[in-house]
Amino acid sequence: MLRDWGTVRGRRDWRAVRGRRGRGRSARRVRSGRGIRWAGEARWPRWPRRSREARKGRWAREDRKVLEARWARWAGEVPKVLGAREVRRVRGRSAVRGGGGGAPRLLARGLWGAAELVVTLGVVLLLLVAHQLWWTNREARAEAGRTVRSLEREWGEPGAAGDPVVEGSPRPPAPDRAGGAVPAPSAAPAASGAPARSRSAPRWDQAYAVLRIPRIGLTAPVAEGTSKGGVLDRGYVGHYARTAQAGQAGNFALAGHRNTHGEPFRRIDRLRAGDRITVETRDAVYTYTVGKRLARTAPSDSGVIAPVPRSNITTSVGYSAPGYYLTLTTCTPEFSSRYRLIVWGKLTSMRPR
Repeated sequence: MLRDWGTVRGRRDWRAVRGRRGRGRSARRVRSGRGIRWAGEARWPRWPRRSREARKGRWAREDRKVLEARWARWAGEVPKVLGAREVRRVRGRSAVRGGGGGAPRLLARGLWGAAELVVTLGVVLLLLVAHQLWWTNREARAEAGRTVRSLEREWGEPGAAGDPVVEGSPRPPAPDRAGGAVPAPSAAPAASGAPARSRSAPRWDQAYAVLRIPRIGLTAPVAEGTSKGGVLDRGYVGHYARTAQAGQAGNFALAGHRNTHGEPFRRIDRLRAGDRITVETRDAVYTYTVGKRLARTAPSDSGVIAPVPRSNITTSVGYSAPGYYLTLTTCTPEFSSRYRLIVWGKLTSMRPR
Protein backbone atom coordinates (compact mmCIF):
# COMPACT_ATOMS: atom_id res chain seq x y z
CA MET A 1 0.00 0.00 0.00
CA LEU A 2 2.84 2.42 0.81
CA ARG A 3 4.25 2.00 -2.73
CA ASP A 4 1.08 3.54 -4.11
CA TRP A 5 1.47 6.74 -2.06
CA GLY A 6 3.65 8.28 -4.69
CA THR A 7 0.67 8.47 -7.02
CA VAL A 8 -1.74 9.92 -4.43
CA ARG A 9 -2.61 13.60 -4.86
CA GLY A 10 -5.74 13.89 -2.73
CA ARG A 11 -8.28 12.26 -0.51
CA ARG A 12 -10.36 11.11 -3.46
CA ASP A 13 -7.39 9.31 -5.12
CA TRP A 14 -6.47 7.65 -1.86
CA ARG A 15 -9.97 6.30 -1.48
CA ALA A 16 -9.78 4.94 -5.01
CA VAL A 17 -6.52 3.11 -4.29
CA ARG A 18 -7.85 1.78 -1.02
CA GLY A 19 -11.05 0.52 -2.66
CA ARG A 20 -9.14 -1.14 -5.52
CA ARG A 21 -6.77 -3.12 -3.30
CA GLY A 22 -9.35 -4.05 -0.65
CA ARG A 23 -8.78 -4.93 2.93
CA GLY A 24 -8.32 -8.69 2.77
CA ARG A 25 -9.74 -11.45 4.91
CA SER A 26 -7.19 -11.06 7.66
CA ALA A 27 -8.09 -7.43 8.20
CA ARG A 28 -9.31 -6.61 11.67
CA ARG A 29 -10.70 -3.53 13.32
CA VAL A 30 -8.54 -1.46 15.62
CA ARG A 31 -9.97 1.12 18.09
CA SER A 32 -7.98 4.28 18.40
CA GLY A 33 -8.55 7.74 19.82
CA ARG A 34 -10.07 8.91 16.54
CA GLY A 35 -12.56 6.12 16.06
CA ILE A 36 -12.47 2.61 14.57
CA ARG A 37 -10.28 1.81 11.59
CA TRP A 38 -9.03 -1.34 9.83
CA ALA A 39 -5.66 -2.71 10.73
CA GLY A 40 -3.14 -1.91 8.08
CA GLU A 41 -5.23 0.98 6.87
CA ALA A 42 -3.39 4.26 6.96
CA ARG A 43 -5.02 7.30 8.62
CA TRP A 44 -5.66 10.26 6.36
CA PRO A 45 -3.78 13.21 7.86
CA ARG A 46 -4.09 16.87 6.85
CA TRP A 47 -0.42 16.65 5.97
CA PRO A 48 0.91 13.53 4.16
CA ARG A 49 2.08 10.83 6.49
CA ARG A 50 5.66 11.49 7.47
CA SER A 51 7.07 8.01 7.23
CA ARG A 52 10.65 7.40 6.35
CA GLU A 53 9.78 6.29 2.84
CA ALA A 54 7.34 9.17 2.32
CA ARG A 55 9.99 11.75 3.17
CA LYS A 56 12.19 10.28 0.51
CA GLY A 57 9.44 10.08 -2.08
CA ARG A 58 9.12 12.50 -4.93
CA TRP A 59 5.42 13.17 -4.31
CA ALA A 60 6.14 14.44 -0.79
CA ARG A 61 8.65 16.94 -2.12
CA GLU A 62 6.24 18.11 -4.80
CA ASP A 63 3.34 18.51 -2.37
CA ARG A 64 5.59 20.35 0.06
CA LYS A 65 6.60 22.75 -2.67
CA VAL A 66 2.95 23.44 -3.47
CA LEU A 67 2.08 24.12 0.17
CA GLU A 68 5.16 26.23 0.68
CA ALA A 69 4.24 28.27 -2.36
CA ARG A 70 0.74 28.89 -0.99
CA TRP A 71 2.07 29.90 2.42
CA ALA A 72 4.64 32.11 0.84
CA ARG A 73 1.94 33.96 -1.06
CA TRP A 74 -0.13 34.50 2.10
CA ALA A 75 2.98 35.31 4.08
CA GLY A 76 3.69 38.05 1.60
CA GLU A 77 0.18 39.52 1.68
CA VAL A 78 -0.32 39.61 5.45
CA PRO A 79 2.73 41.78 6.21
CA LYS A 80 1.62 44.19 3.50
CA VAL A 81 -1.80 44.70 5.13
CA LEU A 82 -0.42 44.98 8.63
CA GLY A 83 2.36 47.20 7.42
CA ALA A 84 -0.07 49.66 5.83
CA ARG A 85 -2.08 49.91 9.04
CA GLU A 86 1.05 50.39 11.09
CA VAL A 87 2.26 53.12 8.76
CA ARG A 88 -1.04 55.00 9.02
CA ARG A 89 -0.97 54.78 12.82
CA VAL A 90 2.61 56.00 13.04
CA ARG A 91 1.90 58.86 10.66
CA GLY A 92 -1.10 59.91 12.79
CA ARG A 93 1.04 59.94 15.91
CA SER A 94 3.74 62.05 14.32
CA ALA A 95 1.14 64.49 12.99
CA VAL A 96 -0.41 64.95 16.42
CA ARG A 97 2.96 65.40 18.10
CA GLY A 98 4.32 68.12 15.93
CA GLY A 99 3.38 67.89 12.30
CA GLY A 100 1.40 70.47 10.43
CA GLY A 101 -1.63 68.17 10.14
CA GLY A 102 -2.09 68.09 13.93
CA ALA A 103 -3.32 71.68 14.24
CA PRO A 104 -6.98 70.89 13.43
CA ARG A 105 -6.96 68.05 15.90
CA LEU A 106 -5.47 70.27 18.62
CA LEU A 107 -8.10 72.90 17.86
CA ALA A 108 -10.87 70.31 18.10
CA ARG A 109 -9.57 69.10 21.44
CA GLY A 110 -9.35 72.66 22.74
CA LEU A 111 -12.91 73.43 21.66
CA TRP A 112 -14.16 70.23 23.24
CA GLY A 113 -12.44 71.04 26.53
CA ALA A 114 -13.85 74.57 26.47
CA ALA A 115 -17.35 73.23 25.83
CA GLU A 116 -17.06 70.83 28.77
CA LEU A 117 -15.89 73.69 31.01
CA VAL A 118 -18.79 75.93 29.94
CA VAL A 119 -21.34 73.17 30.57
CA THR A 120 -19.86 72.48 34.00
CA LEU A 121 -19.95 76.15 34.94
CA GLY A 122 -23.54 76.40 33.70
CA VAL A 123 -24.63 73.49 35.87
CA VAL A 124 -22.86 74.97 38.90
CA LEU A 125 -24.49 78.37 38.36
CA LEU A 126 -27.89 76.74 37.91
CA LEU A 127 -27.49 74.88 41.19
CA LEU A 128 -26.37 78.08 42.91
CA VAL A 129 -29.41 79.99 41.66
CA ALA A 130 -31.73 77.19 42.75
CA HIS A 131 -30.10 77.20 46.17
CA GLN A 132 -30.45 80.97 46.59
CA LEU A 133 -33.96 81.41 45.21
CA TRP A 134 -35.62 78.22 46.40
CA TRP A 135 -33.70 76.36 49.08
CA THR A 136 -32.85 79.37 51.27
CA ASN A 137 -36.47 80.56 51.16
CA ARG A 138 -37.73 77.12 52.08
CA GLU A 139 -35.39 76.74 55.04
CA ALA A 140 -35.80 80.30 56.32
CA ARG A 141 -39.60 80.25 56.13
CA ALA A 142 -39.73 76.95 57.95
CA GLU A 143 -37.51 78.24 60.75
CA ALA A 144 -39.42 81.54 60.99
CA GLY A 145 -42.72 79.66 61.22
CA ARG A 146 -41.40 77.46 64.02
CA THR A 147 -40.19 80.54 65.90
CA VAL A 148 -43.57 82.29 65.60
CA ARG A 149 -45.42 79.22 66.88
CA SER A 150 -42.98 78.91 69.75
CA LEU A 151 -43.51 82.54 70.77
CA GLU A 152 -47.29 82.19 70.57
CA ARG A 153 -47.22 79.09 72.75
CA GLU A 154 -45.03 80.93 75.22
CA TRP A 155 -47.32 83.96 75.36
CA GLY A 156 -50.60 82.10 75.15
CA GLU A 157 -53.28 82.46 72.52
CA PRO A 158 -52.75 85.67 70.50
CA GLY A 159 -55.63 88.16 70.64
CA ALA A 160 -57.16 90.04 67.79
CA ALA A 161 -55.21 93.08 66.72
CA GLY A 162 -56.75 96.50 66.45
CA ASP A 163 -58.87 96.37 69.63
CA PRO A 164 -59.71 99.68 71.29
CA VAL A 165 -57.17 101.14 73.65
CA VAL A 166 -57.90 99.98 77.17
CA GLU A 167 -57.75 102.25 80.18
CA GLY A 168 -54.39 102.36 81.87
CA SER A 169 -52.36 101.70 78.69
CA PRO A 170 -50.23 104.26 76.86
CA ARG A 171 -52.31 106.26 74.42
CA PRO A 172 -51.23 106.89 70.83
CA PRO A 173 -50.02 110.36 69.97
CA ALA A 174 -52.66 112.93 69.02
CA PRO A 175 -52.14 114.71 65.71
CA ASP A 176 -51.49 118.45 65.78
CA ARG A 177 -52.73 121.06 63.37
CA ALA A 178 -49.59 120.91 61.25
CA GLY A 179 -50.24 117.27 60.46
CA GLY A 180 -47.42 116.01 62.68
CA ALA A 181 -47.73 114.26 66.01
CA VAL A 182 -46.81 115.12 69.56
CA PRO A 183 -46.18 112.53 72.23
CA ALA A 184 -49.03 111.98 74.63
CA PRO A 185 -48.36 111.86 78.36
CA SER A 186 -47.98 108.42 79.83
CA ALA A 187 -51.08 106.99 81.41
CA ALA A 188 -51.52 106.46 85.10
CA PRO A 189 -51.19 102.98 86.60
CA ALA A 190 -54.22 100.74 86.39
CA ALA A 191 -56.89 101.11 89.02
CA SER A 192 -56.38 97.52 90.14
CA GLY A 193 -53.06 98.51 91.66
CA ALA A 194 -51.18 95.68 89.92
CA PRO A 195 -47.48 96.37 89.58
CA ALA A 196 -46.30 97.36 86.15
CA ARG A 197 -44.32 94.78 84.18
CA SER A 198 -40.63 95.48 83.90
CA ARG A 199 -39.22 95.17 80.40
CA SER A 200 -35.78 93.72 79.96
CA ALA A 201 -33.83 94.44 76.82
CA PRO A 202 -33.94 91.47 74.42
CA ARG A 203 -30.74 89.56 73.87
CA TRP A 204 -28.83 89.93 70.62
CA ASP A 205 -30.26 87.79 67.78
CA GLN A 206 -33.15 86.72 70.02
CA ALA A 207 -36.69 86.70 68.61
CA TYR A 208 -38.98 88.60 70.98
CA ALA A 209 -41.90 89.91 68.85
CA VAL A 210 -44.09 88.97 65.89
CA LEU A 211 -44.72 91.32 62.96
CA ARG A 212 -47.98 90.94 61.02
CA ILE A 213 -48.95 92.79 57.84
CA PRO A 214 -52.37 91.57 56.63
CA ARG A 215 -52.15 93.48 53.34
CA ILE A 216 -49.30 91.29 52.05
CA GLY A 217 -49.98 88.21 54.21
CA LEU A 218 -46.79 88.53 56.24
CA THR A 219 -46.17 86.93 59.63
CA ALA A 220 -42.54 87.00 60.73
CA PRO A 221 -40.61 87.00 64.00
CA VAL A 222 -38.73 90.13 65.06
CA ALA A 223 -35.25 89.66 66.51
CA GLU A 224 -32.80 92.10 68.05
CA GLY A 225 -30.07 93.20 65.65
CA THR A 226 -29.66 93.18 61.89
CA SER A 227 -26.86 90.67 61.42
CA LYS A 228 -27.23 88.46 58.37
CA GLY A 229 -26.20 85.14 59.82
CA GLY A 230 -28.04 85.44 63.12
CA VAL A 231 -31.19 87.30 62.06
CA LEU A 232 -31.89 88.22 58.44
CA ASP A 233 -30.72 85.00 56.77
CA ARG A 234 -32.95 83.00 59.11
CA GLY A 235 -36.09 84.65 57.74
CA TYR A 236 -36.43 87.02 60.69
CA VAL A 237 -37.10 90.75 60.68
CA GLY A 238 -34.26 92.58 62.40
CA HIS A 239 -34.63 95.49 64.82
CA TYR A 240 -32.06 98.26 64.41
CA ALA A 241 -30.05 98.68 67.58
CA ARG A 242 -30.27 102.09 69.30
CA THR A 243 -33.76 102.71 67.98
CA ALA A 244 -36.94 102.65 70.04
CA GLN A 245 -38.78 99.45 70.85
CA ALA A 246 -42.38 98.79 69.85
CA GLY A 247 -44.79 101.13 71.61
CA GLN A 248 -42.08 103.52 72.77
CA ALA A 249 -41.70 107.14 71.73
CA GLY A 250 -39.30 107.44 68.84
CA ASN A 251 -38.74 105.25 65.81
CA PHE A 252 -39.18 101.47 65.92
CA ALA A 253 -37.01 100.63 62.87
CA LEU A 254 -36.99 97.19 61.23
CA ALA A 255 -35.08 95.60 58.34
CA GLY A 256 -35.70 92.47 56.29
CA HIS A 257 -34.67 90.68 53.11
CA ARG A 258 -36.60 91.39 49.96
CA ASN A 259 -35.22 88.40 48.06
CA THR A 260 -33.90 85.02 49.26
CA HIS A 261 -33.69 83.74 52.84
CA GLY A 262 -37.42 83.90 53.45
CA GLU A 263 -37.82 87.34 51.79
CA PRO A 264 -40.26 88.71 54.43
CA PHE A 265 -40.26 92.21 52.88
CA ARG A 266 -40.69 91.01 49.30
CA ARG A 267 -43.97 92.91 48.76
CA ILE A 268 -43.82 95.90 51.10
CA ASP A 269 -43.80 98.12 48.00
CA ARG A 270 -47.53 97.25 47.75
CA LEU A 271 -48.36 98.92 51.05
CA ARG A 272 -50.50 102.01 50.82
CA ALA A 273 -51.47 104.74 53.25
CA GLY A 274 -53.96 103.42 55.80
CA ASP A 275 -52.77 99.77 55.79
CA ARG A 276 -52.41 98.23 59.24
CA ILE A 277 -49.23 96.74 60.70
CA THR A 278 -49.30 94.98 64.07
CA VAL A 279 -46.42 94.12 66.37
CA GLU A 280 -47.10 91.55 69.10
CA THR A 281 -44.84 91.27 72.13
CA ARG A 282 -45.09 89.48 75.45
CA ASP A 283 -46.76 92.50 77.05
CA ALA A 284 -48.98 94.06 74.37
CA VAL A 285 -50.16 94.24 70.78
CA TYR A 286 -49.28 97.47 68.94
CA THR A 287 -51.05 98.60 65.80
CA TYR A 288 -49.37 100.98 63.37
CA THR A 289 -50.91 102.61 60.31
CA VAL A 290 -48.90 103.17 57.13
CA GLY A 291 -48.40 106.86 56.43
CA LYS A 292 -45.57 107.60 53.98
CA ARG A 293 -43.20 105.82 51.61
CA LEU A 294 -39.81 106.57 50.13
CA ALA A 295 -39.39 104.62 46.90
CA ARG A 296 -35.60 104.86 46.73
CA THR A 297 -32.75 106.21 48.79
CA ALA A 298 -29.09 105.47 49.40
CA PRO A 299 -28.03 102.83 51.94
CA SER A 300 -26.11 105.55 53.79
CA ASP A 301 -29.26 107.62 54.40
CA SER A 302 -29.38 107.23 58.18
CA GLY A 303 -32.08 109.86 58.60
CA VAL A 304 -34.81 107.37 57.71
CA ILE A 305 -34.32 105.53 61.04
CA ALA A 306 -33.78 108.63 63.17
CA PRO A 307 -36.13 109.22 66.16
CA VAL A 308 -37.97 111.66 63.91
CA PRO A 309 -37.59 109.95 60.52
CA ARG A 310 -36.71 112.15 57.56
CA SER A 311 -34.50 111.43 54.57
CA ASN A 312 -31.16 113.22 54.53
CA ILE A 313 -31.08 112.97 50.72
CA THR A 314 -34.70 113.64 49.79
CA THR A 315 -35.38 116.14 52.56
CA SER A 316 -38.96 116.70 51.51
CA VAL A 317 -39.96 113.17 52.54
CA GLY A 318 -40.35 112.30 56.21
CA TYR A 319 -41.67 113.72 59.45
CA SER A 320 -40.79 116.81 61.43
CA ALA A 321 -42.39 116.28 64.84
CA PRO A 322 -41.66 113.69 67.53
CA GLY A 323 -44.00 110.74 67.81
CA TYR A 324 -44.38 106.96 67.85
CA TYR A 325 -43.10 105.76 64.49
CA LEU A 326 -42.48 102.48 62.70
CA THR A 327 -39.96 102.20 59.84
CA LEU A 328 -39.62 99.24 57.45
CA THR A 329 -36.46 99.14 55.31
CA THR A 330 -35.41 96.72 52.57
CA CYS A 331 -33.33 96.59 49.40
CA THR A 332 -34.53 97.84 46.03
CA PRO A 333 -34.80 97.05 43.16
CA GLU A 334 -35.41 93.35 43.54
CA PHE A 335 -32.33 91.11 43.43
CA SER A 336 -30.17 94.17 44.07
CA SER A 337 -28.91 96.00 47.16
CA ARG A 338 -28.03 99.26 45.46
CA TYR A 339 -30.84 101.31 47.04
CA ARG A 340 -33.25 101.13 49.98
CA LEU A 341 -37.05 101.16 50.03
CA ILE A 342 -38.62 102.84 53.08
CA VAL A 343 -42.15 102.54 54.51
CA TRP A 344 -43.19 104.61 57.54
CA GLY A 345 -46.10 104.13 59.89
CA LYS A 346 -47.46 105.69 63.07
CA LEU A 347 -48.79 104.06 66.21
CA THR A 348 -52.59 104.24 66.35
CA SER A 349 -53.58 101.78 69.09
CA MET A 350 -52.23 99.47 71.74
CA ARG A 351 -53.76 96.79 73.93
CA PRO A 352 -52.09 94.72 76.62
CA ARG A 353 -52.05 90.96 76.37
